[in-house]
Amino acid sequence: RVLAHQREQETQNGGKPVAFRVGLSGPPGAGKSSFIEVVGGSLLGDKTRMTELSRDMNAFIRPSPTSGTLGGVTRTTNEAIVLCEGAGYDIILVETVGVGQSEFAVADMVDMFVLLIPPAGGDELQGIKRGIIERADLVVVTKSDGDLLVPARRIQSEYTSALKLLRRNSKSWNPKVVRASSHSSEGIQEVWAKMESFRNTVLTSGELQGRRRAQQK
Repeated sequence: RVLAHQREQETQNGGKPVAFRVGLSGPPGAGKSSFIEVVGGSLLGDKTRMTELSRDMNAFIRPSPTSGTLGGVTRTTNEAIVLCEGAGYDIILVETVGVGQSEFAVADMVDMFVLLIPPAGGDELQGIKRGIIERADLVVVTKSDGDLLVPARRIQSEYTSALKLLRRNSKSWNPKVVRASSHSSEGIQEVWAKMESFRNTVLTSGELQGRRRAQQK
């Protein structure tokens, strides 16, 4: 019934997906949950740090323990995404448990894959493998405020240069690197603007529809 409702919605929308699925990953300490609480929306992740968002009547949070499953998501994550869409949620945010070479399976379940990284030193970011950076449609340098503002700008510049040397995950979209602060909310609007720009771009090119079809196989 849920799948039938989803297909009906897409048919009424000219064959285009109605909901926007966004996967968020990053190393421990990147501030993923804090970032999501500021951004808002529904989250399949850690409810204990979602106190304000969990009280919002327009949001739904579903914690999903991985139970040892690799990829940063659970065996039922995809089903939960579809159920949320069927329930009428038009923005679905999926937070993974961490980041590593095998921790980006969520990229194959969503429309957009966002990598959150803290303004840390090179040694602290070694856990972020080249493969996950190549899959990122958007990189967000978090905690960009106070004493961390200068290193955040440096990390933004380094990743912007690095992305130019890596193969593109999308034919119609060039990955972007932005800074944001969950504490001051600075940069949050720019993050959403980039997300909306990405969605509009891949919808217009037909790439988003192609991603959805590939995910259903």
